[in-house]
Amino acid sequence: MDISDIATQDYVEVDAEERLGKVRSLFEEENPKGVIVTRAGGAEYVGVITQKQLLSSHIEDNTRAVSLVNPEGHAPKLKRTEDVRDAARKLVEGGSKVAPVFEADQLWGILTEDHVLEAVIDNLDALTVEQIYTVDVVTVRDDANIGTVINRLREHGISRLPVVDDEGDLTGVVTTYDLVEFVTRDIQKTTRGDRRGEIERMLDLPVYDVMSSPVETVTPSDSVEDAVRTMLKNDYAGLVVAPEGEPTTVAGILTKTDVLRALSYTEKERMDVQITNIELLDTIDREEVREGIEEVVNKYSKMRVRHAHVRFHEHKETLRGTPLIRCQIRLRTNRGQVAGTGEGYGADNAFYVALDLLERNVLEKKDIRSDEEYRGQLLRKLGEL
Repeated sequence: MDISDIATQDYVEVDAEERLGKVRSLFEEENPKGVIVTRAGGAEYVGVITQKQLLSSHIEDNTRAVSLVNPEGHAPKLKRTEDVRDAARKLVEGGSKVAPVFEADQLWGILTEDHVLEAVIDNLDALTVEQIYTVDVVTVRDDANIGTVINRLREHGISRLPVVDDEGDLTGVVTTYDLVEFVTRDIQKTTRGDRRGEIERMLDLPVYDVMSSPVETVTPSDSVEDAVRTMLKNDYAGLVVAPEGEPTTVAGILTKTDVLRALSYTEKERMDVQITNIELLDTIDREEVREGIEEVVNKYSKMRVRHAHVRFHEHKETLRGTPLIRCQIRLRTNRGQVAGTGEGYGADNAFYVALDLLERNVLEKKDIRSDEEYRGQLLRKLGEL
C-alpha cells in the first residue's frame, strides 16, 4: 500500500515572508499538525513549522516565518508513491507528525501521522498496548509552573507530560498543544508594551491552569486498535497507560509515534533499529549504532530483541562548537522493555554513555520470566495492505 490515496492537498500554508504572529494564530484557529512554508505563491517549498518549534522559539512575532524553518529540518520529503510503512518509518526517524509529499519534484500535498493511522486502523487489532507502549515516563508535579513544564518538554524532546500529585497519583496531562494555545491566546490580549512582563507572568502560572483533567487512560491489555480509535476521535496525540483497576497509576505512555514505530517493524534477519533525529549523527552512523547494541544483547543468549529504537535530542549547550546530545536507547525484547539514557558532547559520546547504562539494565532483566513471544501478527496483517 502506498500513500497516494491517503495523502492530502488540504493543508495550511503561509508565505516565507509572513509574520510569525500570523503563524501562531493559525495554530490556534486551525490546529494543524504543521504549517507548510512556501515562496512564489506556493510554487517553491521552503519547509515546515511545527507546534514544538513555536514552543521552543523565543523569536518575536514580527519576525518572518522563514526564520523558524530549518532547511535540513525534521520533516522528511516523501514521494506520492511512497510505501505506507516506509513513510511511517521516515516520520518516526524525523521526529515529525507531518511531511510534505512531492510528485515530479513539485509539492503536491502533505501526509500526517493521522492519515497513516486511519488507513491501517483495522489492522491494529493484532497488537496490544503492552507490546508497544513507552515504559520510562517523564512526569511533572501538579505544583510546578508552566516554565518548568516547557523546560522539561524541551529537555526530553517530548510533547506531553502526565501531571502527578505528591503521592505520585495521576491528576492531569499537559501537552505542547495546550501550552501553544494558552500562550497564543494570552499574548493576543496584551499590548506591545507589556508583552515581556506578560510572558514572565504566564511562565510562573501553575500547570494546573493549562492541564487537561480528568485523564483518559488505557490498560496494557487493551488493543492498539481501540487505543488509536480513542486518540483519533478525541484528537489526542497519546494516552496514559494505567494498570487494570488502577486508573491513577502511571505505568507508561502510548503515543501515535509508538504505533507508527510498530507499523514500520521489519522481518529482516538482523535486528531492526530505528533512529529518531538521525540528522544529529556526526562521527557515527546507523551501522555503528546497530553493532553497538548487538554487541550488548549478544552477550545474553536468552534475550532476543524484537526492535530497537534510538532517539537523539540536541540541547542548546555546546563545548567548542559540539552540541550536548541526549540519547535514549529502548529495546523491546522477549523479556520486556529495557532502556538506557545518556548525555555527551556529540552523538557518539551520548550513544556510548547510554549504551553502558543499557547493559547494566539488561543485566537486571536476566532472571525475569520471559514474556509471551511476539509472533509478528501485525506484520502479517500489514502484508495484506
